[in-house]
Amino acid sequence: MAHIIVVGNEKGGAGKSTVSMHLATALARMGHKVGTLDLDLRQKTLGRYIHSRRTFLKDEGLDLPTPDYEDLPEIDQSELKPGENAYDHRLSKAVAGLEPDQDFILIDCPGSHTRLSQVAHSLADTLITPLNDSFIDFDLLAHTDTNGEEITGPSVYSEMVWNARQLRAQAGLAPMDWVVVRNRTGAQAMINKEKMARVIEKLSKRIGFRTAPGFNERVIFRELFSRGLTLLDLRDIGVKGLNISNVAARQELRDLVKALNLPNVTVDF
Repeated sequence: MAHIIVVGNEKGGAGKSTVSMHLATALARMGHKVGTLDLDLRQKTLGRYIHSRRTFLKDEGLDLPTPDYEDLPEIDQSELKPGENAYDHRLSKAVAGLEPDQDFILIDCPGSHTRLSQVAHSLADTLITPLNDSFIDFDLLAHTDTNGEEITGPSVYSEMVWNARQLRAQAGLAPMDWVVVRNRTGAQAMINKEKMARVIEKLSKRIGFRTAPGFNERVIFRELFSRGLTLLDLRDIGVKGLNISNVAARQELRDLVKALNLPNVTVDF
């Protein structure tokens, strides 16, 4: 069975697609077979990222490891039984089609609450939730007092993850490994950053997730998107003498993959 990785939260701009593309490509470069799905049916950022990669590699005559990508298949409405949801069938059909040939299936969710995202979370063996160092983003996980120090209760996204965990338990599936990734962080040691660290640590013990380091805010990520490239491809396209920022970003990716502790993955880049 393929290990299913879901990258999701309910807020845009947290870096979900950047994390998805870099993780999927890193796994492919380590020799794993990786299939990907993009559940943002309107924007399809991950889908466009992989399409740009294939186009760039073809134009440049390069052959670099690339994750597979599939659009969700259409469903004949006549196949549905009364009360059944077409989106459920589209997702299950896509996963079933990828599973026999893949080691990992990575699902990138939209930055909003949708039926597809809800179902995908219940499929996650590993759930990755990128989170900016902002109490606006943190409010998706939990509510805090006015000082941002004490947690007053869970929020909408945490409740959705809880429901997904319950569905997995009812289906006899292994518990989900939920990893909150502090992403797009600044380099400076600011009071807000320290406060976020403390409150995330408190919440992790309360609702059951692990934390992992993500990516600092770097221009390089925006520059790579149009060509479908990742940090791991720079030397292969002829970039010599990587600058300090690029080397640091590569180390951040290495640290993230290690922290996820995915099955049969040994980080060798």
